[in-house]
Amino acid sequence: MAQVVFAAKKRTDFGSGNTRRMRKAGRIPGVMYGRSGKALSIDLDGLEFSNGIKGISESTIVKLDVEGESHEAFVKDTQWNIRDGSILHVDFYEVESSTLLRAKVSVHVSGNPIGVREGGILELPTHEVEVECLPRDLPERIDVDIADLKVNQSIHVFDLKLGDNVKIITSGDQVIALVKFARADSASSEESAEGAAEASKA
Repeated sequence: MAQVVFAAKKRTDFGSGNTRRMRKAGRIPGVMYGRSGKALSIDLDGLEFSNGIKGISESTIVKLDVEGESHEAFVKDTQWNIRDGSILHVDFYEVESSTLLRAKVSVHVSGNPIGVREGGILELPTHEVEVECLPRDLPERIDVDIADLKVNQSIHVFDLKLGDNVKIITSGDQVIALVKFARADSASSEESAEGAAEASKA
């Protein structure tokens, strides 16, 4: 997917009155925070931003063009108006191309597991994985094929192959997907075990 670009302007006028006029004109106030803690107040075109954020996640790096100056950043927080669904404010977090960063990347599974087709139950306890890498190596998402999973089989974080440039911070023992016996089968197995125990006592 091509990198999303937002054109922004530096904000010099503040106060509630100016903010209301800005929103009436279709602009969204925002702040871009740098790694050093320095903050730059900006505003963006509301329609362009609303369309641009569709389909991106917290691990997607976007480009901010602030009056000719180019910055790469995450969309860290978006405040919405609960009445009409409009965007009230947006926070960006700037990244530096040569500096390692940590981010949580969403996990997307695909495929219909063999074990589910045989009556098992699929569980997906992990929905995101924390990684460390340079911005250019950050995956937008992690795709996991679970089609070959059989009953009593699982996929863990240590099974992920993200390349040599991406370090996984999340514990490798954390389960991403597993297929278990259906509860009815488990209950039946427990009853059988209890019956066998009683028979051995008789």
